[in-house]
Amino acid sequence: MPIRPATAAELPVLQDIERAAGEAFRALGMDAVADDEPPAEEQLERFRRAGRAWVAADEDDVPLAYLLSEPVMYAPGPPVAYAEHIEQVTVHPRAARRGLGRALIEHLADRAGARGGTALTLTTFADVPWNAPYYARIGFRPLPDAALPPALEEIRAHEARLGLDRWPRLCMCRPLAPRPA
Repeated sequence: MPIRPATAAELPVLQDIERAAGEAFRALGMDAVADDEPPAEEQLERFRRAGRAWVAADEDDVPLAYLLSEPVMYAPGPPVAYAEHIEQVTVHPRAARRGLGRALIEHLADRAGARGGTALTLTTFADVPWNAPYYARIGFRPLPDAALPPALEEIRAHEARLGLDRWPRLCMCRPLAPRPA
């Protein structure tokens, strides 16, 4: 499936993908996550305008999955190292288990590596099967809370304010291979 930048007209589709995917949390007793509203169109538009919103589309060019990212300082320098933080990666349930999430993550890894990024980071639920265990299978490793760089501490604090810490969460990191200059 092709991966391409999201368009402004598709932002409501991304919200629909988020709502549909959120329903799976009900089976885990995480109704508050399932009921959480997707990112507002204005927030999605900020990612899109910054060139940090990608979709995996079907044969009719309709998005089935999306990824949002933002650069974060990962290690102070010199040289300053930056990571590309996966803010959100979501696959519509009807397209699950086809590798769309992984393809979006690999797309981001390629882009970040080409721009000098040293890692991909994300925050996730520790005990949700399609969260931390999945990310571990594709090369992400947990970061101890005591070792989080300030940018990730800030993201975790924001998530705590949103109430996401009702369930165990963690930061994960996947180093990127150095690129030849």
